[in-house]
Amino acid sequence: MNSPAEIAKNYLTIGKNKVNTPVPKMFLLAMLAGMFIGMGAVAATAANGTLGAGVGAFVFPGGLAMVLVAGSELFTGNSLIVIPLLQGEVSIGGLLKNWVVVYLGNLVGSLLVAFIAVQGGVMTKFGAGTVSTALSKCSLSFSDALLKGIGCNFLVCIAVWMSFAAKDVVGKIVGLYLPIMMFVIAGFEHSVANMTYIPMGLFANQTMRDAAVKAAEESGKAIDLANLSWGNFFISNLLPVTIGNIIGGGILVGCVYWFVYLSDSKNK
Repeated sequence: MNSPAEIAKNYLTIGKNKVNTPVPKMFLLAMLAGMFIGMGAVAATAANGTLGAGVGAFVFPGGLAMVLVAGSELFTGNSLIVIPLLQGEVSIGGLLKNWVVVYLGNLVGSLLVAFIAVQGGVMTKFGAGTVSTALSKCSLSFSDALLKGIGCNFLVCIAVWMSFAAKDVVGKIVGLYLPIMMFVIAGFEHSVANMTYIPMGLFANQTMRDAAVKAAEESGKAIDLANLSWGNFFISNLLPVTIGNIIGGGILVGCVYWFVYLSDSKNK
């Protein structure tokens, strides 16, 4: 396996290649990543609804497994591009170009999966859970969403880092599995996953919304579906969660590992 120091050195090349990928290809690879994570979100929702709450945490890691093994560009994992940036191997403009293009591509791919899952009837059986999940995410305070975003991408980037330690497919999947399962069980917030979770609730038909209201009433809770809106999706969730994801992955993982393993070799 690769040591942490070897992973850091290898990521200099990985990060440069990500930044130098032509924009059309970068966008398409980002769409695929959004679809992969979106499929993980759909499967996790179905698992929770079929087998019981919490089971989805054991299914969702399949999304990142597809991202890393099949090949694609994921915004949260690309927070690690701060490593070649700090080493002087890429420019701030290159990093921002990658983040913007990949983020938009992830969004398009995620929305496509959400639309297919809802309009294709896949989520109808799990309507109450689909709407309730989206509503809870849209109802977070800015600070809660920010902090949950930090915790999430700290674990996601550690998962990516651990997968890079392996030199075979099985090792990569085993390496990424536990940190991803941990972030889902803990209830942390992943910006790209939310690009599917929340739109599934927004695309939900009236039957699915009625099911969510009925389930809430049966549990003695009242819900306000007015909070489930595109505005709250972008402003109340995606904005703070994305900032948190950048802090958790870019600073707490990327900057720390650059300082520990690469800073002494800069400009030598």
